[in-house]
Amino acid sequence: MTHPTGTVVLAVDGPNILRDEFSLDLDEIREHARSYGRLAVAAVYLDDGAPSGLIRAAEARGFRVVTTSGDVDVRLAVDVTHRIATAGCDTLIIVSRDTDFKPVIEQANAAGIHTVAIAPGTHGRSDALRHAAAEAIVLDPRGADAPRFVGYDP
Repeated sequence: MTHPTGTVVLAVDGPNILRDEFSLDLDEIREHARSYGRLAVAAVYLDDGAPSGLIRAAEARGFRVVTTSGDVDVRLAVDVTHRIATAGCDTLIIVSRDTDFKPVIEQANAAGIHTVAIAPGTHGRSDALRHAAAEAIVLDPRGADAPRFVGYDP
């Protein structure tokens, strides 16, 4: 699959995605995001109760960690929308299973930004988010020995 090129914003919904049952590899996500162009923002959003080991691990993998005492989804949505409005981007990648990001994806689509929704497996994945994005990617949740990017929904 040929990806658009340009500036990429990557936002990871930590509480929704960074769970043991998904075995998500942040290095793999970041590298895949780079296939769309220059990675201008790579951020993991967490609540302020996140374990310090998780924060250090995300930072060690080149992610900016944003913690909030409020709703993580709201902070991620506001930050991404602000970035699109002020600095722009060519591709927006949201890693989540959460329908809450559908309006952000729709706004980005309306602004002519290529949108990608990445989620592990199919269980609990938001169909609304998948259908709103220009591209939806399913990660294989079985672990490191399995092919990870197993499905693309155009």
